[in-house]
Amino acid sequence: MESIAKIEEFQSAADSKKSFLLFVKTDNCSVCEGLRPQVEALEDDYKLPFYLVNAAKVPELAGQLMLFTAPVVILYRHGKEVQRFARFVPMEELRRRLDELEANLDA
Repeated sequence: MESIAKIEEFQSAADSKKSFLLFVKTDNCSVCEGLRPQVEALEDDYKLPFYLVNAAKVPELAGQLMLFTAPVVILYRHGKEVQRFARFVPMEELRRRLDELEANLDA
């Protein structure tokens, strides 16, 4: 997962990538630390990029995306949010949605 350290980096990804996954964590979050390796394990199965942002380090992005909890996994297509999973992420549902995004990468 590539880290995002500034809101401008997020905007660049949203503007330039057809589809991507954004994993949002925060400091001292045991659920985040437990979920992160599960999401990272999916990365090799997909061509679309995976990004990681710490909401505590980039609070303006947390505000812009209206993130009130962590972890959050957000899927984007053409710069628009298409799915959001907050706190507890059903991995099979995430994989299904990633499959859909992957199938439409060329569209």
